[in-house]
Amino acid sequence: MVNDTEIFDKELEEYLAQATKRIKVIGCGGGGSNTISTLYSMGIEGPELIAVNTDVRHLLITKAHKKILVGKQLTKGLGAGKDPKVGEEAAKESEQELKKAIEGSDVIFITCGLGGGTGGGVAPVVAEIAKKMGTLVIAICTWPFSVEGANIWDNALYSLEKLENNVDLLVIIPNDKLQALYPNIPLMQAFKVADSLLANALKDLTELLTKPGYINVDFADFRSIVAGSGYGVFGVGESNSENKATEAVQRALNNPLVDVDATGAKAALVRIVASPDVTPTDINKILDTVKSVLDPKAKIIQGITFEEDKKNYVRVSLTITKLKAPPSFVLGIKSGEKELKPEEQKKLESDLGIEVI
Repeated sequence: MVNDTEIFDKELEEYLAQATKRIKVIGCGGGGSNTISTLYSMGIEGPELIAVNTDVRHLLITKAHKKILVGKQLTKGLGAGKDPKVGEEAAKESEQELKKAIEGSDVIFITCGLGGGTGGGVAPVVAEIAKKMGTLVIAICTWPFSVEGANIWDNALYSLEKLENNVDLLVIIPNDKLQALYPNIPLMQAFKVADSLLANALKDLTELLTKPGYINVDFADFRSIVAGSGYGVFGVGESNSENKATEAVQRALNNPLVDVDATGAKAALVRIVASPDVTPTDINKILDTVKSVLDPKAKIIQGITFEEDKKNYVRVSLTITKLKAPPSFVLGIKSGEKELKPEEQKKLESDLGIEVI
């Protein structure tokens, strides 16, 4: 016989399932769709994964909960030809379908590789639609390698400036920074690494809201950190050493992909995934280290999840928002610093295994 507690628990589980469906991750273009496929394969818990593209062939091989082919009349399913304005018009042609996909969402995560036609053109339109519908909008995108050329950078800058006006939080991962982490990596593998970094950042952020933990982050707390926060930074670090807590948080703060001075930032989300043997002292070390970097009055929200099968392990992911200034590389881009110095370009070509002609 089913008792009242079991009935109530089932009702709560159904409510949770409905709540998590209101979180959606939308990958725009080839790069964004690749990230959606990666998240799908990772078995991310909770959010609906939506791939949006103008390229029907790429969309066919994408793994997602939902797929949207935009601009059927404009592009005939053949892509946007590296022109973000074409991608933008394709998204506007399919605006009603995009609205239907976004409808009822509490938060939308948008991902793409800036510099292309579809991703860079569609992502700002999706963001604008979502904002008008009252949805919290977070965009996590990659910035193209310098060796991809000034034309691609111009495309990326065009898309970046449109995204800035339509998102609550914008995190940009510069692909060139991958060289600090993975020297001598072939170009195709570098793109896969960038895709993996995007997927892991999105997984950490969405699981803060969807995965039950010892200490959970509710949507109201999440909104207070993210809403209207402008540029942000994401970093992750892990350790299983004797000094695991300090090492993990320092690695998150000093991640080579983080080209941002977080000093004086006004808010942060801290996700701690740890083995059950983690101590209160370890947690305090992590939070105190984060506090030491931010504004003294900064708001910090933390989530803590235990992994029962691990020992002597800590993983810290940080999302720092409400920065005092945009990332330095963004300021450099907007001031016209599009080209690497000759010696920098030569090293990058060597590291990536390609030659710029």
